[in-house]
Amino acid sequence: MEISSTALFSPAALAARTTVSDPFTSIAVDQDERMLPLLDLESEIIRLKVELNAIILAHYYQESDIQDVADVVGDSLELSRRAAETNADVIVFAGVHFMAETAKILNPAKQVLLPDANAGCSLADGCPPELFGKFLARYPRHTVVSYINTSAAVKAMSDIICTSSNAAKIVSQIPIDQPIVFAPDRNLGRWVMKQTGRDMVLWPGACIVHETFSLRKIAQLREQHPQAELIAHPECEEPILRIADFVGSTSALLRRVKESAASEFIVATEPGILHAMHAAMPGKLIIPAPPESNCACNECPHMRLNTLEKVYLAMKRRSPEITMDEGLRQRALLPIQRMLEMS
Repeated sequence: MEISSTALFSPAALAARTTVSDPFTSIAVDQDERMLPLLDLESEIIRLKVELNAIILAHYYQESDIQDVADVVGDSLELSRRAAETNADVIVFAGVHFMAETAKILNPAKQVLLPDANAGCSLADGCPPELFGKFLARYPRHTVVSYINTSAAVKAMSDIICTSSNAAKIVSQIPIDQPIVFAPDRNLGRWVMKQTGRDMVLWPGACIVHETFSLRKIAQLREQHPQAELIAHPECEEPILRIADFVGSTSALLRRVKESAASEFIVATEPGILHAMHAAMPGKLIIPAPPESNCACNECPHMRLNTLEKVYLAMKRRSPEITMDEGLRQRALLPIQRMLEMS
């Protein structure tokens, strides 16, 4: 089944996201924004956390200022667990849309805020539910394992959700005679196939960040730093994974830097994680893997839409807010619960 990139990122595909209510998007500059230069934002955010009984969850790919003010910094699996466990009344999710949406799925009674309503994900937006439904119709007796980087609508069409931390573990628990569809990241899917020995039908999606790394430039870096370990996220393309010394999720890459005897690392993932790596092991040299083009950037443009200012404004205004149809939420919840149980 051929699926064009135009179709993947069509207006209909982007419209499939759960509603993000933001009454302030039409206001160019209001009083809150004019006051920003005069505020100690960290102090104001701490004050608002107490006032709202709020928790700030931040992904490792957020800018360092946001990571420093967050209550929890983690990868998708850790943040999902913490969202499910929190007693806070308000969840401020400094990440991208599918992450905040997952928090809402797990906590329907809580208010979930996303600092920038436009913070999407190339993987989630590249797997629109209407096309995914047609794709699945070709594989009616397959177990559908979907990466957490998907919309609530795609999660609702899936049997089990996974993250890069637990994908191989989850696939290995599915009976060997049961065929599997894996979506939406083909690179993660191929890596899981290699780890588990399982054949899977793969949706043809990929992360725009992890596709940018240059094999040629990484080889040059390794010549300059022959003692450095190359560590890579499994969303990277197969040639990068083939030469990597270690492949793992964002949190696994951080653990590798902490636990390895190596003193130098070339890191092939979104460079936001370097902040936590430097903090954990300040004596080690951490080098971000370079993109192919000098014009390209290996920072996630969606993640970087969030800023400390937007975190403050979201808490002050209690908007943008994630809302969701209850029927959709319940359907999307089941495969996430299966993931948490199997993890």
